Amino acid sequence: MTLTYQMLYGFLHLSFWGNVIAVLILTQITVAGVTIFLHRGQTHRALDLHPIASHFFRFWLWLTTGLKTKAWVAVHRKHHAKCETAEDPHSPKILGINKVFFEGAELYRVAAKNKETLERYGHGTPDDWLERHVYSIHDRIGLGLMLVIDLLLFGVAGLAIWAFQLLWIPVFAAGVINGIGHFWGYRNYECEDASRNVVPWTFFACGEELHNNHHTFPTSAKLSVKWWEFDIGWLYIQTLRAFGLAKVKRLPPTLLQTPTKLQIDLDTVTAVITNRFQVLSNYTREVVIPVLQEEQRKAGKASRDILERAQTLLTRADSLLDDISKQRISQILEKYQNIQLVYHFKQRLQAIWNRTTSSKRELIEALQLWCREAEATGISTLRNFAMELKGYSAAPAKK
Repeated sequence: MTLTYQMLYGFLHLSFWGNVIAVLILTQITVAGVTIFLHRGQTHRALDLHPIASHFFRFWLWLTTGLKTKAWVAVHRKHHAKCETAEDPHSPKILGINKVFFEGAELYRVAAKNKETLERYGHGTPDDWLERHVYSIHDRIGLGLMLVIDLLLFGVAGLAIWAFQLLWIPVFAAGVINGIGHFWGYRNYECEDASRNVVPWTFFACGEELHNNHHTFPTSAKLSVKWWEFDIGWLYIQTLRAFGLAKVKRLPPTLLQTPTKLQIDLDTVTAVITNRFQVLSNYTREVVIPVLQEEQRKAGKASRDILERAQTLLTRADSLLDDISKQRISQILEKYQNIQLVYHFKQRLQAIWNRTTSSKRELIEALQLWCREAEATGISTLRNFAMELKGYSAAPAKK
């Protein structure tokens, strides 16, 4: 084999499709490093990695992205702390979807240079000799070394493979997840920000596409919550755990239903507060939507169209409603008494779990009163939900 041939095709001498598969494997390792090490591990402390796995991901991300652990963690923690405000480093709601989608990587770089952000939000990240003297100050050396390795392994095609590796995170993390993940998709839970699940499963984002789930339960090591959602990052974590390389610390809380439990007690209150997003989702599905559908059946065509559009408004978190949306809600509530009632009870239920200064006894009494008055409204779906709520119990999440 001549030197020229070696330079053209590299040591592996792969076909076109072989190179495509190589790109998918290499970029998948990179995305796995971001979601498992940087995101779920370092940022949210949802799992602990064995030093072998931890350092492998640090080294790999240095080669393929040049990302600095402290900077990435700090920017993402600030995103959660200041989500959808002017201080959010990359909110489409504030900056516009085009800005975040096409310039997301630049927004990250600007935020990563803010010393106040790094000091306030970057605590607890690796601070050993390698981090201080190699990874955090010689990021370009890592990228250059990766280019040399790609050229040796894949030949001329290695340049394109290296470019794909370099662009993968800016496109899928900075653009798709930070941009589209707060702009388009479906919502399982009405958390206080605009996060959305882009799709129920994908290979390219390693589970990060389930963004609404993540913002609802940010400290969970698993991002899928519905049976039909698939988090490939969780599969990788399970594999690491099987080899003793990862320890899961937190998962989404579990809401249990005990039909024979008919009294509101401290366990009920704990379950409702801990699982408030699931409770609100159940309320929407079991109370709000059936009442809306009943009003639609009785209404004329023009009113049906208005009520169909009202579902999103009536279930959306108050912090995400603009003045026009609030005005539309007021008009609907004035016209439809049953919708007004179930909406009012939804707000009262939310107010109970937001009473952070109340004693346990006060919370129990408030929930008991809510159930009694809900049952007395005469709305069957609301009465049934109140009976169901009494049977709620908190349960430790399975790991």
